[in-house]
Amino acid sequence: MPMRPGRCYSHITSQPYTRKEYIHGAPPPKITKFEMGNKEMLKNYEVKLDLISLETGQIRSNALEAARVMTSKYLSTEVGDANYYMRIPKYPHQVIRENKMMAFAGADRLQDGMRLSFGTPIGVAAIVHAGDKLIEVWGRKTDIEKIKEALRRGASKLPQKTRIVISEDKTEK
Repeated sequence: MPMRPGRCYSHITSQPYTRKEYIHGAPPPKITKFEMGNKEMLKNYEVKLDLISLETGQIRSNALEAARVMTSKYLSTEVGDANYYMRIPKYPHQVIRENKMMAFAGADRLQDGMRLSFGTPIGVAAIVHAGDKLIEVWGRKTDIEKIKEALRRGASKLPQKTRIVISEDKTEK
């Protein structure tokens, strides 16, 4: 199996760790907006395309943000802000911890290795199962190839295998 970037945090290794009232210093998610584009025209859009996850795992909030920025930037320049609506249905709840280790000469006198290695919170991630929607985009039938390209570019920022699915097409009915 080829090594993929972000593999350290992309696998679910333990039970959910989401209770932020008990976790001191849990950082907020990096993703800023979950909806973009023109929501008022939602009923007039002809097609809906989804980016579907093919694997179960975790996606860090900065990867979701990078995918959102890449997809929305391409859509806004190629299609126009008024001609699409995009939504990120997953919210990063899972807090990720790391037992920080020092890697320089003399570090063995400053740390305890794996003794009491609970770790400190370093970020948050969304738990994703196979078949879950990662990005949903509504648009016009004439822009379907541009929407596919935007979703493909956004999928390149995610640590999991994905597929683009046309889930709704109002023009065929």
